[in-house]
Amino acid sequence: MNSWAPQQAGLQEILQTIHDSTDTHNSRVQQAITHKLNTFTRAPDYIAYLAYILACLTQEEDRIRTIAGYLLKNNAALIRQSSPQVVAFVKAAVLQAFNDSSPMVRNAAGQDVVALLGILEPRNWPECLQQLVTTLDSSNLDLQEAAFNVLEKACEDYPRKLDVEINGSWPLEYMIPKFLVLTEHPTAKMRAHAIACLSYFVPIHCQTLFSHIDAFIAALFKRAGDEDPAVRRHVCQALVLLLASRPEKLMPEMGNVAEYMLYSTKDKHENVALEAAEFWLTFAEDPDLAPYLQPLLHKVAPVLLDCMVYSEDDLLWLENDLEDANVPDKDTDIKPRHYGGKSHGFEHEANGDAANPNKPKVGAYGEELEDDDDEGFDEDDDDDFAEEMSTEWNLRKCAAAALDVLAVRFGGELLNVLLEHLKNKLWSEDWLQRESAILALGAMAEGCIDAIEPHLPTLIPYLIAQLNDSKPLVRSITCWTLGRYASWCTQPISEEHKNTFFIPTLEGLLRMVLDNNKKVQEAGCSAFATLEEDAGPELVPYLEPVLRNLVVAFDKYQHKNMLILYDAVGTLADAVGPALQNPTYVDILMPPLLKRWSLLKDDDEDLVPLLECLASVTIAMGPTFLPYVGPIFERCNALIHNSLLQYQAFQQNPDMDEPDRSFLVVALDLLSGLTQGLGMALEPFISASQPNLLSLLTVCLKHPQAPVRQSAYALVGDLAMNCFPLLRPYVPSIMQELIAQLDPEPKVEFISACNNAAWSVGEVALRYGRDDPEFRQWVGPLITRLIPILLHPKAPRSLHENAAVSIGRIGLMHPDLVAPLLPDFAQAWCQALYEIRDNEEKDSAFRGLCTLVQANPSGIAKSLLWFCNAIIKWTQPSTELNAMFQQLLTGFKQHDPQGWANQVSQFPLAIQERLAQRYGV
Repeated sequence: MNSWAPQQAGLQEILQTIHDSTDTHNSRVQQAITHKLNTFTRAPDYIAYLAYILACLTQEEDRIRTIAGYLLKNNAALIRQSSPQVVAFVKAAVLQAFNDSSPMVRNAAGQDVVALLGILEPRNWPECLQQLVTTLDSSNLDLQEAAFNVLEKACEDYPRKLDVEINGSWPLEYMIPKFLVLTEHPTAKMRAHAIACLSYFVPIHCQTLFSHIDAFIAALFKRAGDEDPAVRRHVCQALVLLLASRPEKLMPEMGNVAEYMLYSTKDKHENVALEAAEFWLTFAEDPDLAPYLQPLLHKVAPVLLDCMVYSEDDLLWLENDLEDANVPDKDTDIKPRHYGGKSHGFEHEANGDAANPNKPKVGAYGEELEDDDDEGFDEDDDDDFAEEMSTEWNLRKCAAAALDVLAVRFGGELLNVLLEHLKNKLWSEDWLQRESAILALGAMAEGCIDAIEPHLPTLIPYLIAQLNDSKPLVRSITCWTLGRYASWCTQPISEEHKNTFFIPTLEGLLRMVLDNNKKVQEAGCSAFATLEEDAGPELVPYLEPVLRNLVVAFDKYQHKNMLILYDAVGTLADAVGPALQNPTYVDILMPPLLKRWSLLKDDDEDLVPLLECLASVTIAMGPTFLPYVGPIFERCNALIHNSLLQYQAFQQNPDMDEPDRSFLVVALDLLSGLTQGLGMALEPFISASQPNLLSLLTVCLKHPQAPVRQSAYALVGDLAMNCFPLLRPYVPSIMQELIAQLDPEPKVEFISACNNAAWSVGEVALRYGRDDPEFRQWVGPLITRLIPILLHPKAPRSLHENAAVSIGRIGLMHPDLVAPLLPDFAQAWCQALYEIRDNEEKDSAFRGLCTLVQANPSGIAKSLLWFCNAIIKWTQPSTELNAMFQQLLTGFKQHDPQGWANQVSQFPLAIQERLAQRYGV
């Protein structure tokens, strides 16, 4: 083949290890083999040996050669560091194996080609692409199909890498016409491959495909009635992608396309129906297409509603009638959870309530969604709507997601279309029809709430009655739908509303929390957490029965639902706050929490959500938590110490697995909770900690992982607020790290750490007090970092806000050092904070700004409009701050009455009126 050749000793060692790996019964042997295979990756020509076994050792069993092929795929990235001889050998060997007589070997080689072609890129391996395309003309159907299989995967995984010029020509200029011809191939699999390959170039706006767009659309219409469901599925998929990228090409034929898609949405093959349902979801998501979709609504919505009924396959999978509360969960039932730590943010007047920024966003069926504000960089939105009864995306979920988006887009119009259909299904004798209608009500809750609200006095009692249904799937979906309407049920409208809707919903969901079916427990507990959040203080009169029910669940729940229960308890603590300090409530709740705490080992992943729950409980219970602090504080300190030691060992030996940071993050957050709840009462515990907590904290601030630094800075801020005398000796070493953390344009994953650092420095500045000589040394470095953050156009809003608050607070304490810089940041400062709700942090920041204006009145001259706008946005400034506003405004007017009058006359009328009403200026 070429100049690389294997050493016999190395070949035999790798071959023997692969043979040994086929003994799957001995887990210890398997671990040793995995370790050995990992060590092989350090050999510079390991992948060449694997390619040699795959292609050349024809005397070996196909299974052994295939395992070598899979190992090669998994280690394909090593080719980047390989010598030219190894690269050349691997390329040639894989193409040789791709023509092997064994289907197993060919399949493994095909996967290797996909992986290697993606890493090397077609421009660096044109002969591979040439061979694949040439093989499409082979008279051997198996080879033809194998080549098309590889090409389809390549087109799906990296279409942009194929849309390039290679040696003076564009491969797609001959590939795309060939694919178009092959849509007519007599074999269904080849037709399906051809349509799939073409469709993957639509989202990247491939000009070569778009130059043949009419031929492509004509080919799709021609294949629309294909007898093979795989071909029809790819036709639907291609139409979905065209709708998203080139809708104008479909609009002239939209009548026919819509009829075809409606017909396909009812296809008896679920894969076809699912792709067709995606069409309606895509259609609904584009607001520009609403005028084209609106005339179709009366046809589309009822079809989607019918698609939401469980299929027979779903029901087989769900084992839906079990009373399985006593059946332990399998490990595979439990999804991995990612704990991100607490981030400091502010509530805004205009857009909703950010009272609980750490609460995970919950999707339509209770799954956690990425937060897309500052750090949402999750690109896979397909599952945004649903994690309901099974783990995978299916027709039912897609139809529900489409209905959800249609509701947002068309509101009451959608309800009018579906009202009779919903009534028929809700009152049907068939529980499957009832269940689907309840799901639909939940899916439509957000978009249609205004239109549905007049019906809720009838619907809520109906839903509460459905909690008694004998079918667990009806009970569980009813929980979810009640959760979607919880904000209406919890409104403190009247005593009658409370007695008719709120209390029955509360009682009904609490019963579901203790249901004998695990799926119902899960849905009930999740919906109850939503109710807690919406009800807030309205729950206080019912705390004792709520707590007694939740405590029973601690003894009843299996592993998976226990994690949801922790979340419900934490959410309850956040919702009712200090009301939890009643000794009766403490006595009910703490014993089961401490029992769980004592059962879990330090490396048990379930400790993370329990610590998260306890962080909320400690803040709410405040001083009444003191009797329980000792062992919890000591364990958190030990967790931090051990986690840091593990990370240190990992840094010294990168072959180790990277330690799980969650334990460290959540221990820091629980200590933040203890600090907020107990303040200086923690002094004896901090002083006695071994190693000292504050020494460990300074190490956490240097941690390479941003979420650890994020929680560490949150703890610095909380310690400054609640027990500053204990923190002060460590501030010099903390400040060094803190200044370095402040970055005007942090990487996305560093934003929350930077946020918390920016916030905590303001808390520290306040506690040092006015003109403190020790803090003065840091004012310059801090302000020169904070002002660029405030002025940076791409910095997230939360970072602007925290930077502005800390500039104000540092200015309040050291006005002589900050006031000369006022003209640089005054306008941006006012723009950052005018929408934030009144609170103590905002108050101290504004007192700082006023102090700076007093020290340098000309510094606000160019930003006077923004300053006055920020003043009048206050609802209830403190007496001290209001007096400062009055003094400054009166001073401006008295200093130059005519100039003041001229400037104010240019302000928007609302600002002029508020200034005159409140401050007489």
